[in-house]
Order: sequence, then structure tokens, then C-alpha cells
Amino acid sequence: MPPDTTSVAYASTRGHGVLLASVLGSGMAFLDSTAVNVALPALGRELHTGLAGLQWAVDAYLLTLGSLVLTGGALGDAWGQRRVFVLGLVAFTLMSVLCGLAPNAWTLALFRAAQGMGAALLVPASLALLRTSFPEADRQRAVAAWAGLSGVTTALGPLLGGWLVDAASWRWVFFLNIPIAVLAVWAALRYVPDDRPTRDTRRLDLAGSITAALGLGGVIYALIEGPSRGWSIAPVLAAVGGVALLVAFLVIEARAKHPMLPLGLFRSRTFSGANLTTLAVYFALGGVSFLLILALQQQLGYSALAAGASLLPITVLLLTLSPLVGRLAGRIGARPLMTAGPLLAGVGMALLTRLHRGGGYVDTVLPGVLVLGLGLSLTVGPLTAVVLGAVEDRHAGIASGVNNAVARIAGLLAVALLPLLGGLANKSGDAFLQGTREALWVSAGLCGVGALCSLLMLPRDVGRVEPRPPRHERPAAREPLTRLTRRPE
Repeated sequence: MPPDTTSVAYASTRGHGVLLASVLGSGMAFLDSTAVNVALPALGRELHTGLAGLQWAVDAYLLTLGSLVLTGGALGDAWGQRRVFVLGLVAFTLMSVLCGLAPNAWTLALFRAAQGMGAALLVPASLALLRTSFPEADRQRAVAAWAGLSGVTTALGPLLGGWLVDAASWRWVFFLNIPIAVLAVWAALRYVPDDRPTRDTRRLDLAGSITAALGLGGVIYALIEGPSRGWSIAPVLAAVGGVALLVAFLVIEARAKHPMLPLGLFRSRTFSGANLTTLAVYFALGGVSFLLILALQQQLGYSALAAGASLLPITVLLLTLSPLVGRLAGRIGARPLMTAGPLLAGVGMALLTRLHRGGGYVDTVLPGVLVLGLGLSLTVGPLTAVVLGAVEDRHAGIASGVNNAVARIAGLLAVALLPLLGGLANKSGDAFLQGTREALWVSAGLCGVGALCSLLMLPRDVGRVEPRPPRHERPAAREPLTRLTRRPE
């Protein structure tokens, strides 16, 4: 039977099923990332590891996800988005179970790296499903709904993770993925069209994938292990080798006949501007989500549940505002929102620098969280729609992969770099809080850079949708030709 490539109406049962599969899949990966952050202090105590071990628990996952997500996007184009989506769901869930059973920190880091490989298949395909399933007229609504609901799962992760850590164990944070994956696989197989592949698997860029992964791995190893163990020969060689491999990656991509990262995409000012905004904002957000949770639990005495609940206002704002923001972007364009959103997020991060021992949640944490949530609500949906709208349909998987790679690599670098900039490797108590405040100021400044990228690089009307004329002004549908032609006597 030939693949079913029929477009799905957004306001139909099948359309809602496609959206459910997409949100559950990407949301599972995003929820896992944020929930693990809340579990880090408990994980560190049970596995007897310090800050470097906690950084690897986060960055091992982000390393493989960030470096292989482009390959995942290309595989979606080559094998079909639904097939790769389901494969990623299964792989991600199996590795989640192994993470929950890990006996020590380094085994956990290994399984987290393998989990990131599954996410590299899952994440770009989950978003590309919207592009390949819905007609153009419905995509803005679908992407806005996806952004809002996926953002909710991202913000809900700390709350669920905190509750599981306090009620049971940090290991249940990983086991939580099992029922979500079962529901996502069912929805995908039942509702998502089996799209026709657009690329040949023989065109996959393995050389690019390998050099990207090894290059990023070398740089991250140096940034994490250098401050904690001293800048011996190993971190220095890793840094030099990593940078050399990343340069080689760019050369390979420029010369490859079928690169996994088509550098020509960046000739689009819109695509480049949106990804620069992504890099700046998600770097800032990755640093805040890592350091804030650690500071609240280790220095301010919050329980895991209280630390996770402290970010709950972000969930509420994303849930309530994202649909409204999607419609607003269609009317005024995405540029004003992608300029104001990062600025507000930066103000929220600046407000969080008021953290201090003895400070109450309402006066020291809540104001920053509220403003940060408002800024993210204005940014996430329009940003995603702009990235997908800047390329042709046949590059949907690659575009999604590039944007996800930029976001994950931004978080990867934040977890490695911000503790280094704040001098947090061997600090505790007030010294750790002071270093956290310095890192938050850096994050706030980067949000301002993201806003500037949007303002200067995005077209004025990008993302604006022309309103449909009133029904009485639309041209009348023409009668079928068969009814206008008389049959011969």
C-alpha cells in the first residue's frame, strides 16, 4: 500500500491525534531534561559525585543530542518522519530505564549519552511531523499549540521531578518516561500520516556526524574537567583537539555533496537570525535551569519538590499565553515578539540575582520567575514558526534539526561554561550563591543579545499571516465541469 501523505485538518480528531503524538514525544525529552536538574542534588548524594559529576549527568545527554540531532533530522527526511519518530521513542525509553538502574555516576553519564542519541531521532521528527502532516493554512496554529504544550512539559519537569525525588527516588524521574512513551507510540501509529521519504539513506553525512560529536565532546570535557581537576595535559589536548575537529566539521560540511548541515541554509537572513536568537536565549535558559535549582536546594534549603514548584508560574504562563501569542504573531509578525520576549526573559534573570540566604520565595524568586515566564511565552512559539517558515518543505527535518541542535548545544555550553565563569567548581555556601548571581547576570546579558539579533536580522513582516476575507467577499466556488457540460445525445 502506498504511504498515506494526505494533509490532516488541524480541527479534526486526527489532527488532534497528530498534535498529541508530537507534544508527547518532544515533551518527554524536554520534561526529562528539566526533571533531571531537580534530581541532581539527590543523585549526587547517592552516587557520591561532586559538581563535575553533576555536570556530566546533564551534558552527556546534551552532547549526543546536540551533535546528532542534525543526523536525526536527515534520517527523518530519508526514512519518513513517523518511522524515525517511533524509533526514537523506543530507543529513548529503553535508555531511560537503564539510566534509572545506573549504579554509579559514570555509568549514568554513559546511559545519558545513549539516551541523547534516542532523543536526537525523536526531537526533530516530533516537530517535523507538524510540517508534513498539516496543510500550510493550519501550521501556524499547530506550531503555536505545540510550542505552548511542549513548553509546559519543559516547565512541569521540575515539579514532577521534585515530587518523585521526595516521595520515592531520583531513579523514578527516568521511569516516568515509560507510560508517556506508550501513549505517544499509540497516537503516532494511529493518527500520524505515513509520510513519503524525500532523501536517500545513502546520502547521510557520517563524517560530519562523527566530527561534530567528537569535537563538541573534546571541548566540553575540557570545560568540565579542567576547573575541577586542574588544567593538566588531558583537558588542554581535549580542548585543542575538539576545536580542530569542529573546524574540520565546517570544512566537511562546506565540501560534502549531501551535508547534514547545509551551510546554504544560513544564507537566509531570517533563518540565521532566528538561530542566533535561539543560541543566545537557550544558553541563558540552560544556565539558569541548572544553577538555580542547585542553589535553591543546596544553599537555600529548599526540598526537591519546593525547588521544582518554584518554577511552576512559568508553566502557567506558557499554557495560557502561547495560543494568544500565536494569533498575535499572525497579526503583527514575529519580530516584535522575538525582540520583546528575550528582553523580558533577561529582566527576569536579572531579578533572580536577588537570591540570598533567608530571603522568602515571594520577594526573591517569584518576581524573576514571573517575568522570565512572560518572556519565554512571547519567544518560543514565534521563534519555532519563523525557523520552519524560512525553509522549503523538503528541508523541514533539517531545519528542525538545526534549530534543535542550536538549542541543545547552547544548553550544553551553558552547563559547562557558566560554572567556570562563576568559579563554582570548589565553592559552597555564600561563595556558591555569589558565583550563581554572577552567572545569572551573564545569562541576562545574553538574552539582550538574542533580542538584538531578532531586531536587526528578521524581516519586519516575518510570520505575519494575511487575514482571510469575510465569507461574503470570497469568490464563489466554480461548479464542476461535469455539471456545465451537456452529454452528447
